[in-house]
Amino acid sequence: MSKIVIEAAGVSKIYRLGAIGTGSFRQDVKRWINKTMGQKNNAFFHEDKLAADQFMALKDISFQVRQGETWGIVGPNGAGKSTLLKIISRIIQPSSGFVRGRGTVGSLLEVGTGFHPELSGRENIYISGSLLGMTKAQVLRQFDEIVAFSGLEKFIDTPVKRYSSGMYVRLAFAVAAHLNADILIMDEVLAVGDIEFQKRCLDKMQEVAKDSQRTILFVSHNMQAVSHLCRKAIWLQQGAMMAMGDTSDVVEKYIGSLQQNKLHVAWGETKEAPGNEYVRILSMELVPQLLSAKSVIDIRTPLTVKFTIRNQQDNALLNAGLHLFNYAGECIFDVASLPVLCSEGAIQGECQIPGNFLNDGAYYLSLIIVQDTSIPLFYYEGALHFEVADFRENTTWFGKWKGAVRPQFPFRFEPSIKQAIP
Repeated sequence: MSKIVIEAAGVSKIYRLGAIGTGSFRQDVKRWINKTMGQKNNAFFHEDKLAADQFMALKDISFQVRQGETWGIVGPNGAGKSTLLKIISRIIQPSSGFVRGRGTVGSLLEVGTGFHPELSGRENIYISGSLLGMTKAQVLRQFDEIVAFSGLEKFIDTPVKRYSSGMYVRLAFAVAAHLNADILIMDEVLAVGDIEFQKRCLDKMQEVAKDSQRTILFVSHNMQAVSHLCRKAIWLQQGAMMAMGDTSDVVEKYIGSLQQNKLHVAWGETKEAPGNEYVRILSMELVPQLLSAKSVIDIRTPLTVKFTIRNQQDNALLNAGLHLFNYAGECIFDVASLPVLCSEGAIQGECQIPGNFLNDGAYYLSLIIVQDTSIPLFYYEGALHFEVADFRENTTWFGKWKGAVRPQFPFRFEPSIKQAIP
């Protein structure tokens, strides 16, 4: 088994709002003495006795990361993700607890920090590399690769003040991505840049992740990227650890906490009904065929989508489409009705999703109304939200079932030669 390279035990961090330190020289000295002598922090920093001007960013966080592992850290804004990474990077100290690390650490917490606008891209590569812990020889050895990755060969001798924001980020990430650190810490490095550059960044991170000797901590709001890159994950919420384990399980729990089941919406013939001068959505609902009143929607549950719209044109050739997405943004299916010539007035639609088709997870449904099979009239995105629970029988394996769908197809499996029955 690989060795532990990061160990966090009971890590908490308290900030005093609007001030540095405790606000009292006596309290600062007493806290320093207590911390130096290994004594318990005084009551000033106890969670249950926080003053009104104090904020607990992290609450008793403990975990271990082994060499070669890739961990994702997820959670909403203000959950404490960046604070945790800064503590691991030794930028700030915890109020209590400790973090131990083994090996060199490279931190991509604020891409582009230290760039000087008056200097050229070439000069800023050396400056940024030095700030990130690279020697001049290391930067020189990888200089051509850094420039090629950024795609800014023509502008490398131009002052960065003339760069666009996208060019600035490209160069900054190119430098940071070529750190030869044992532990690489990345915070929202995919939040900026175009799609093509984000793909290049993901490919580079995946290349680093395949190196069994490199350890990665990755923070992102892109759940698809976290699921793709990381095998394990931590979910932080208001400074507390809500879940830790396999990435798929943690991401599903986090996403499920963000959305509650919304199985029915209705406006009727009102001005609030979503739509435009061509069509309006009057109602939409998801009807699960549950086994009992206390049952939940699981992979066996047949679902029926019903909706009513108002067509505000006469003799319009219309059809409807349903788009089902999971919360990673992946489209599970796009199904459309046949086109129908419609007079002005109410139109009802219905679509059935059979049981034993969807995998467990969180989903949302969108409705689109199309005219003449090619002209979108109105798209109602995220109309309904629902979750599908897991269910298994006749098996002793309880790992995550792979795939976006989970159908039950006819499947023959038997010996090629039937044995005679005695």
